[in-house]
Amino acid sequence: MPDYRTHLLEIYATGLAAVQGEQAVYQALNKRGKRQPCHVIAIGKAAEAMLLGAQRYLQQHLHSALLITKPGHVTATHPSYVNIIEAAHPIPDESSLAAGAALLTYLQNLPANEPVLFLISGGTSSLVEVLNTDWTLATLQQTTQEMLANGAVISEINAMRRTQSLIKGGKLWHYIGERPVSCLLISDVPGDDPTVIGSGLLFPAPHDDFDWEIIASNRQMLEAIAAAATTNAAQGWTQVLLMPDFLEGDAEVVAHCCIEHLRENPPGLYIWGAETTVQLPLNPGHGGRNQHLALAAALYLRPNDTIFLLAAGTDGTDGVTPDTGALVDAGTIMRGKYNTLDPLACLQAADAGTFLAASGDLIYTGPTGTNVMDIILGLKF
Repeated sequence: MPDYRTHLLEIYATGLAAVQGEQAVYQALNKRGKRQPCHVIAIGKAAEAMLLGAQRYLQQHLHSALLITKPGHVTATHPSYVNIIEAAHPIPDESSLAAGAALLTYLQNLPANEPVLFLISGGTSSLVEVLNTDWTLATLQQTTQEMLANGAVISEINAMRRTQSLIKGGKLWHYIGERPVSCLLISDVPGDDPTVIGSGLLFPAPHDDFDWEIIASNRQMLEAIAAAATTNAAQGWTQVLLMPDFLEGDAEVVAHCCIEHLRENPPGLYIWGAETTVQLPLNPGHGGRNQHLALAAALYLRPNDTIFLLAAGTDGTDGVTPDTGALVDAGTIMRGKYNTLDPLACLQAADAGTFLAASGDLIYTGPTGTNVMDIILGLKF
């Protein structure tokens, strides 16, 4: 029998490589075919990888850079002209306000009329903030926490953030001046709406000649996975289907729908994009929405189901854990029970990560250099 588990992890890695920030930025700049002196502002979970792509292309034309990302996402040694700031995610704190102040100071100190290239990816909304005087940090933290716990989608959370911010929803233009600005974005939102990515630091723009481009998206990753899976027919699946539906809503409901779809359809590899939500209890355990979805799917599987399901993020983390998701099968529940864990109790406590660690089904990648929402791979053989 083919090693389906290994094959699924390999094509997941292939998909990540297709939307990796360094290569995506380099290709986008190279396509434009012009090097000119500029400054770079990179913000988000994929900020370092995106900055590396700009450094690789611009070389000596890159005069200065501001890099704002979450802790643990700076892995390279950078030149002295790069100012590195680590800030909080997914709940903003004082470091997010410090990053916001540093962003405004950086813009203020740039030479007038020199171009700025923004590199924006998911996570920006929490990492950098300048608050409206009507809001306090405590209010922002409480509101964000409540929305996350109640399963709010990213567009709803970022709409709230735009109302309380002095820089989001395009308000950052008040601090940019007359200098030329361009922007490359990695999309972490359904529909790839630039006003939602990072809560729209530069969107809506005040003029039409603003140069911007989305250089990596969930759909690009799914297409890369489908292409790799189709090319490697020797991996054992009989067909590869890129599903048209983007899966949103409650993670447990989505898990049940995926398993039912796999049961009712012919063998093959089924590929979905996703961005699910979880209703959290008062004191949630260890896990994230992809781990929650994977455990819910494992509970729904029958012992005779010839099905694997991979649910994973793309940025290298899931919730507040260092794992990005899980790959489950019909033996997952039994493996976890060997360690005296109750899978249903873990699910109800939002502690899926604890159970999936015991069953040996967690996926760990470390920071990936991208962030294009989540994917679900369902394999029936």
